[in-house]
Amino acid sequence: MASDARFCSSCGTPTEATRTPSVGQEARKVVTVLFADLVGFTEHTERSDPEDVRARLTLFHRQVREDVERHGGRIEKLIGDGVFAVFGAPVAHEDDPERAVRSALRAQESIDRLNADDPGLGLRVRMAVTTGEAIVQLDASNPDREGVIGDVVNTASRLEAVAEPGTIVVDGRTHAASSSAIEYSPLKSVVVKGKSDPVQIWRAVAARSRFGVAVGETEPTEFVGRERELGLLVGALDRTIERSAAQLVTITGEPGVGKSRMLRELMAAVDARSDLVLWRQGRCLPYGDQTTFSALGELVKAQAGILESEPVAAASEKLELAVEALVPAEADGRWVVSTLEPLIGIGSGTSGGSDELLPGWRRFFGAMAQQHPLVIVIEDLHW
Repeated sequence: MASDARFCSSCGTPTEATRTPSVGQEARKVVTVLFADLVGFTEHTERSDPEDVRARLTLFHRQVREDVERHGGRIEKLIGDGVFAVFGAPVAHEDDPERAVRSALRAQESIDRLNADDPGLGLRVRMAVTTGEAIVQLDASNPDREGVIGDVVNTASRLEAVAEPGTIVVDGRTHAASSSAIEYSPLKSVVVKGKSDPVQIWRAVAARSRFGVAVGETEPTEFVGRERELGLLVGALDRTIERSAAQLVTITGEPGVGKSRMLRELMAAVDARSDLVLWRQGRCLPYGDQTTFSALGELVKAQAGILESEPVAAASEKLELAVEALVPAEADGRWVVSTLEPLIGIGSGTSGGSDELLPGWRRFFGAMAQQHPLVIVIEDLHW
């Protein structure tokens, strides 16, 4: 690998050439900004002991920081009872808006858990996420440094102030960039200080259950220049069906070159077939908890029809029904369920590691392929 390479040629991990800026450097970047604020903090401070106030505030700051950093963001400033975080600086990711909204959703869930553990806390948080251009100053040693400067920061601050307690609002650019992965509900446009026109906003509801694939996507442009590559994919599928044998295809390319579009064209070709072909799709994430097998977990949830927001009992019941339909032997079925539970986060499974769980996973996916031809898509495999 070249010494000045920005990314590892094997795994795609950013190198020091990407991560380490020179002193005094600043850059114009598209970033996503998150503002979070405790509701009613001033009133609580007035009637509480200062040590209690500090403990409450520290707990809030620590939890939000943990959830932001888990998704690849950075805490830019802690402003009293507020948190200012940025995604996309100094290292940018192609899904920074999605990361920011996911971290906000996770933080709200974390705050709810803290309140459930200690009802006396009474933490209520409102959040806003916006995306836009900013000047990013990367010299952390400068005491007068203003890390992120731009209208995107002001907008996030203003929108956070109009959000209802316990909710997350986003602007149009964030909504457009993440709506395939996040479920939103539209809100009325709001007039905020410093803006001549009303700002259209949406409320983030939950991470969208993809059932293994993003749904409802439409292509605004014609598919051009990749007919040969698409033919190779369709040919691999035909050989799989004709020979009853697995085919493995790896698609590589720079971000934005059209890998996801190629997959959607293949899915359209699958839908156009007269015979039934199962399509299950999962995505590897570079952030969050238990990411190693998260794509396989999506595949299992897709087959069982398990939603992201499904209660544990309901998810367990759906998993058992899905396995029962594929693995009729009662004893084998219970064993397969026990190996699949860790993938969807509802059980500890067997006492061993992935080597012990792998036979159960193979049995499950093999049974799916015995019923119908099966296409399994793993996105972002390098993670």
